[in-house]
Amino acid sequence: MYELIVVGGGPAGLAAAYAAWESGLQRILIVDRDQALGGILNQCIHSGFGLHRFGSELTGPEYAGRYIRMLQHTDVEVALETMVLEVTADRQVHMVSRKEGYRVLEAASVILAMGCRERTRGAIAIPGTRPAGVLTAGTAQRFVNLDGYLPGRRVVILGSGDIGLIMARRMTLEGAKVLCCVEIMPYSSGLNRNIVQCLRDYDIPLYLSHTITEIRGRNRVEQVVLAKVDERRMPIPGTERVLDCDTLLLSVGLIPENELTRKAGIKMDRRTGGAIVYENMETSLPGIFACGNVVHVHDLVDFVSAESERAGKAAASYVLHKEEPQSQVLELIAGEGISYTVPQKIHPDKVGQTIEIFFRVTRPRNSSRIRVTSNGTLLSVFKREHLAPGEMEHIRLPRELFEKATGSLELSIEEVIG
Repeated sequence: MYELIVVGGGPAGLAAAYAAWESGLQRILIVDRDQALGGILNQCIHSGFGLHRFGSELTGPEYAGRYIRMLQHTDVEVALETMVLEVTADRQVHMVSRKEGYRVLEAASVILAMGCRERTRGAIAIPGTRPAGVLTAGTAQRFVNLDGYLPGRRVVILGSGDIGLIMARRMTLEGAKVLCCVEIMPYSSGLNRNIVQCLRDYDIPLYLSHTITEIRGRNRVEQVVLAKVDERRMPIPGTERVLDCDTLLLSVGLIPENELTRKAGIKMDRRTGGAIVYENMETSLPGIFACGNVVHVHDLVDFVSAESERAGKAAASYVLHKEEPQSQVLELIAGEGISYTVPQKIHPDKVGQTIEIFFRVTRPRNSSRIRVTSNGTLLSVFKREHLAPGEMEHIRLPRELFEKATGSLELSIEEVIG
């Protein structure tokens, strides 16, 4: 029996496994379906990773390489090209590979770190024909950065997620003409630094409150129809424009990869699309933890690593100390202006000196106050000059605050007028 099985060998799985090893676990297995560790980082050849975690600006492969080298000094086992088919409530992990065939391994603890996937054309139902040249931004990134294949010459990007913004720059550098980036919301869903560095620096227009209403082409994309949308995000008749292009990249959101989580019977959060977790990243099933983009979609891999290290340490504590479930639980409620929080539940007795709460806001705001209340009593206030849905926010709450709370904590946004 393994003390810990980590499902996923991307940045979350690597950080969790290393933290668990450092915390005293000896029998650890990382299972990943790809041919190499690193996950999505292997195709992210741009810089900007690692400033928080390592104090250096690294590319994606360099960031993954740091963790891989750290793990090489441990006895952590790795099973590559292995697909996990099921994780049961009693921590049996069903997996299959060409080398080992079908097998079932038991673990004292499990960490789910499967990451996320992109929304496709089918998820947003764009009308029109079904020609070649319609790709998710991540697929195009893999083609360009790993396979050395340029998927198009005249490109339109739908959605302003970070992968789409980064691919606008990447395609431009490879010689393609990026006509525009189109966003249905009145604000971008990507980081502001990517809007500046990937669009403005290359004079690529960003059309807010616009969408693609039709894809045209027989064998290959030939045109797309662009239109403005109203406040209900419905196309406005008479605002259509036709753009000649051969490629449409979709950057319309990421979905936590949670088929295994649901099948295990773990309670889910409909807002994040991931598991409901406690302050130590434990799910509703004792001994099964989740971390990284499988819980909620992060902006920075550094935050993924920090969260995953917390999960690894908690899994080690669960195995080594056989901790009993705590009876007192505080529910964390997403109030006015907050779309979700992670964690969603807190054991006050398990909180150290402080605990970080991550959340996103529902719309852009200027000078605002983040209010933390319990049953109508104001416990703490945090000031922010700017808030945006595309940037994950976090606050740090002290242990003393939880002693004043009863039943639940609510986070809400109050905009400062004047």
